[in-house]
Amino acid sequence: MNKALTPSRRAKDYIPLSIPHMGRLELGLIREAFRTNYISTSGPNLTQFEKEFSEFTGLPTAAVSCGTVGIHLAVRLAGIGPGDEVVVPTLTFVGGCNPVLYEKGIPVFIDSERRSWNMDPELLDRFLKKRARVNKMPKAIIVAHLFGQSADMDPILSAARSYEIPVIEDAAESLGASYKLKLTGTLGEVGVYSFNGNKIITSSSGGAVVSPNAAWVDKARFWSKQARDPDRTMNYRHSEIGYNYRMSNILAGIARGQLRVLPKRIQQRRAIASRYHEAFADLPGLEPMPQAEYGQQTNWLSCFLINPKVFGLNQKRLIQFLAAAHVEARPVWRPMHVQKLFKHYECVGGGVAEDLNRRGVCLPSSSCLSLEDQQLVIDLVREAHALSKRR
Repeated sequence: MNKALTPSRRAKDYIPLSIPHMGRLELGLIREAFRTNYISTSGPNLTQFEKEFSEFTGLPTAAVSCGTVGIHLAVRLAGIGPGDEVVVPTLTFVGGCNPVLYEKGIPVFIDSERRSWNMDPELLDRFLKKRARVNKMPKAIIVAHLFGQSADMDPILSAARSYEIPVIEDAAESLGASYKLKLTGTLGEVGVYSFNGNKIITSSSGGAVVSPNAAWVDKARFWSKQARDPDRTMNYRHSEIGYNYRMSNILAGIARGQLRVLPKRIQQRRAIASRYHEAFADLPGLEPMPQAEYGQQTNWLSCFLINPKVFGLNQKRLIQFLAAAHVEARPVWRPMHVQKLFKHYECVGGGVAEDLNRRGVCLPSSSCLSLEDQQLVIDLVREAHALSKRR
């Protein structure tokens, strides 16, 4: 077990975890932006993207420069200020938590449930009841939908609304996923999406803020443009703090083209996950991420949980084995409560998230992953298991 295993073959070209998959429409929309000289934070692509994304989600939309700034704007919309507590999942990407610190808020972390790997609704409910007894309620709740799967939103929303606490949905990883036939990001008070380069669709960078509260979306858009007050004389007047958070017209063109192929990209990612599940069905000690019965997962990333005693090697060694064959694999997110940045903040539970991080592995999942390359990944995982059993 201590000696490194050597793969019998390597990928001809490096196989990354998740990369952009461009279509035919994006370049034409970019060229039009250059032709008309709309290359900054205004222009037809930006206007149209907000309109088209609103039609997709059914909610007003503000296009922003990335998902993290979308979370920051949502935190401000929820009125978070110094000393205000915000409930966040401990198993998530740091970009969903840092904005709480931007406003000098205090994150309180909640553990995952094993059914979906997302925030545990029962732990949240018990936490809120405990806080209600001492009259110390959090100011907001941020729920992340991880790896393309929705959190169990009904009990989360029920618990939050019992105390009139706004819910921010971090849907950066779940564009197109559903919860009881409703899109993730559209169930709470604010939803935030990411179009980073590794997401299911991308504009290289970029994001979107949506809300049923149109005034909130207008405010987010206003803040994203340096909070410049209306002025007929075109003088520069500012009465609030603003940011340079607006998406550019060029990136909006990419996003428009990508949005049109989203259904196909979801289908492709789900097909990749299905092939992995079928290929590993007989492999002991390798369990796929659960598919919760309440919605449809997009399988943004195909994730598995390793039982090292049964599989033959642990997560770290499997990742190293694949890396030696020029294949990228990564652990499931490292929980926030074990990070140096957040170690002094409260965490409710934490053991499930730590176990998922310790044993979870994400395999290559790009929608443009070829059958040949995926078969190589499958063969390598099976080879790692077989070699470990011979020792």
